[in-house]
Amino acid sequence: MAKGVRIIITLECTECRTNSDKRSPGVSRYTTTKNRRNTTARLELKKFCPHCNKSTVHKEIK
Repeated sequence: MAKGVRIIITLECTECRTNSDKRSPGVSRYTTTKNRRNTTARLELKKFCPHCNKSTVHKEIK
């Protein structure tokens, strides 16, 4: 069976991952889709993180 062009990816907050003294435990994660042929590099989007309480950069993880 052939794989589709669009795949589901997970975006994770970079500030929560690196900052150990934050206001609540946990890491903000979002799921989205991307076109595997047009966007081959890892995706980076600015999204709202409820743990940091501000908009931060979210990077694609496996």
